[in-house]
Amino acid sequence: MNENVTYKTVSRIAGPLMFVEKVDNVGYNELVEIRLPNGERRTGQVLEARKGLAIVQVFGQTTGLDIENTSVKFLGETARVSVSDEMIGRIFNGLGEPRDDMGPVVSSEKVEIVGDAINPYSREEPSEFIQTGISTIDGMNTLVRGQKLPIFSGSGLPHNRLAAQIARQAKVLSSSEGFSVVFGAMGITSEEANFFINEFRSTGALMRSVLFLNLASDPSMERIILPRVALTTAEYLAYERGMHVLVILSDMTNYCEALREISAAREEVPGRRGYPGYMYTDLSTIYERAGKIKGRNGSITQFPILSMPSDDMTHPIPDLTGYITEGQIVLSRDIHRKGIYPPINVLPSLSRLMNQGIGNGRTREDHRGVADQLYSAYGRGMDLRSLSAIVGQEALGKEDRQYLEFASLFEEKFVGQGYYEDRSIEKTLDLGWELLSTLPEREMKRVKREHIQKYGKWVK
Repeated sequence: MNENVTYKTVSRIAGPLMFVEKVDNVGYNELVEIRLPNGERRTGQVLEARKGLAIVQVFGQTTGLDIENTSVKFLGETARVSVSDEMIGRIFNGLGEPRDDMGPVVSSEKVEIVGDAINPYSREEPSEFIQTGISTIDGMNTLVRGQKLPIFSGSGLPHNRLAAQIARQAKVLSSSEGFSVVFGAMGITSEEANFFINEFRSTGALMRSVLFLNLASDPSMERIILPRVALTTAEYLAYERGMHVLVILSDMTNYCEALREISAAREEVPGRRGYPGYMYTDLSTIYERAGKIKGRNGSITQFPILSMPSDDMTHPIPDLTGYITEGQIVLSRDIHRKGIYPPINVLPSLSRLMNQGIGNGRTREDHRGVADQLYSAYGRGMDLRSLSAIVGQEALGKEDRQYLEFASLFEEKFVGQGYYEDRSIEKTLDLGWELLSTLPEREMKRVKREHIQKYGKWVK
């Protein structure tokens, strides 16, 4: 490639982009070394190469660059990250460089960060339960090993606390299998970064985790690279070390905003709401790296978190994410206003792979029936809550008032739980039976009779 050729043909700079003319044999995604007149060096990456022109994304500030005296050297290789078991318990930036003053990762293996989606033929069907310790997820929208299940949140909602709690509590029920968490945060404030670092350290979760943190003050290109570095690390731990890896990425909205910023700097024709038309394809290159591969012991499960602008689920970011992923967990502002944590609204939430990870031998034989009955009862209670706001509670019959009371109890006891409360799946299902026992036994039409006799809490 161009290892020995240095160019001084920078024609212009637009935002984070540098345009270099009269280049030869330059490849897409190739790394670039930029040398300033004062001897300072910066790194960049080729975003586009055509007819002797290379568009370079600079990792860092471009303010004040001297176009005439800045030299550019194309390194002939794409972005790689050193991977090793020693990364567990460490904190890195979005490029995979240490943030924890413990020195670089010593490894003979450097892997390209642009991984491939798993071939559908090679995929193994997800079928094992991952316990998060959160009732609304484990009981109603079960996470299965190899699944990608996003959390749809909104600005001001406690998705960061929920992410930290899941990272701390998540486990596979077979203690003999290795489990680790890869946590990537994009575009977060210094305060949020300190929160994550302190949470992971103080609770001991850092001992099984790898953290990648990109601050709001860091270059936007770093936000594009971070999820790929995180997933490359996860793939190494999963497929080379046989571990089950939970990847939590927050906040995908910041990732998409960086994508839009770079697209605008390249003067591309915008798509919906100014986002690039290829955003669906770009997001799929991240989400589709989750799964299990036939013949390999490890797995990658994804929990992407995104904050919906204006709480709009039809916004391009949650809309496109929903097409690619297998369900969603939706946080509710109304439930949050009631002081209930975590404010998960189970009615619009869904886990499409839930049936493959629950039942006898995985969770418990009554799991499907209990979840269906809770959904049905809570949905009816919410309808009656809307009706009672119009006609008044006194106009409702006795049975309707029971369902109305059930909806409040469900939110208070089943949805609501402490930040440090780690519920087992058995405790979650028993709690479900306890709440259902406040309704008439004859209304239990979605659970099997033998399960009512075995687990039911009705007074005999």
